[in-house]
Amino acid sequence: MKVTAEKNEQVANMVFASIYPHYLKRIEKNGRTKEELGQVIQWFTGFDQNALQELIDQKASFRTFFQKAKIHSNAHLIKGVVCGYRIEEIEDEFLVYKQCRRMEKLIDELAKGRKMEKILRTEK
Repeated sequence: MKVTAEKNEQVANMVFASIYPHYLKRIEKNGRTKEELGQVIQWFTGFDQNALQELIDQKASFRTFFQKAKIHSNAHLIKGVVCGYRIEEIEDEFLVYKQCRRMEKLIDELAKGRKMEKILRTEK
């Protein structure tokens, strides 16, 4: 599927705090912990638990969330399909959407029981 400017804008304006509880519920339902979710998000964005909580309290949009993030240098290694979109085919002009899908891919892998050392990608 192709990302549109409208779709990118819709995701960019969503409030991270409104989606985070869904991430948490999904991983906990599958036997993973809030700490593990925090580890995955910190690897991807650089946000520790305090910074993450601050963004949640501020009701930051995904646009603000990713503008403040220090995306991991190995984020380009996150590939695959999330919600019908192949991550590596999402154009860079829709960066917020691409980063959101990358983070969701990591969270999906966590929920599916993948080992942390596989989720937190390293160059080979």
